[in-house]
Amino acid sequence: MIKPAHSTIDTAEVEQFSKIAEQWWDEKGNFGPLHRMNPVRLGYIRDAAAVHFSCDIHKNQPFARRTLADIGCGGGLLAEPLTRLGFDVTGVDASEKNIAVATLHARQSGLDIRYLATTAESLAAREERFDVVTALEIIEHVADVELFVASLSQLVKPDGLLFISTLNRTLRSLAIAKIGAEYILRALPRGTHDWRKFLMPHEVEEVAARHGLALKDACGMSYQPVRGTFALTPHDLSVNYLMVFGK
Repeated sequence: MIKPAHSTIDTAEVEQFSKIAEQWWDEKGNFGPLHRMNPVRLGYIRDAAAVHFSCDIHKNQPFARRTLADIGCGGGLLAEPLTRLGFDVTGVDASEKNIAVATLHARQSGLDIRYLATTAESLAAREERFDVVTALEIIEHVADVELFVASLSQLVKPDGLLFISTLNRTLRSLAIAKIGAEYILRALPRGTHDWRKFLMPHEVEEVAARHGLALKDACGMSYQPVRGTFALTPHDLSVNYLMVFGK
């Protein structure tokens, strides 16, 4: 059991997202890119989990009785559709404002989701375990990557799955995800990302391996400007990418 001696919380990062918490469900607001990315992320998780757990995605709520923890859940953009797929979802976020927004929206949507204003390491210390753990667009915002991944590993049941998505530390990601998105297109608030905290895929794989997690698949995501959507790009992980690990 992990006994957190310190925290993965980066206070400045939490405060930054708390300030715009009321915009989580505004598709034209600061979280618009996540809304456009969400169908791709959801499809990737659904398909990989269906293969792993031998579930028929054409059935109603194919993942009924499966538990899932969404770490860094924000306003619940991923937690809600995952619940509709049948998962028993626990949403976790360090920002109390994010959790308040997520809780209210779930209630208005008639969805039963357990939301907790806490951290991955605190949840792991309580010995909670899940079939699936998701940590999407969060690892680049934490203060201690090693502790964060160790905590995620603790949360995953034996034979469970961990999904991580983040941004690669490349010149292309600096141009597109940082300078382009924040300063030119203004699709994200300035200061949303620190390029120096972006992680290369092999770095994520290495820290995961140290904590008993084996890489099962990695896939890129790229923005399609003409359609205004994201698409999976299996051979291009140079900007955004998803990884799934087994335990």
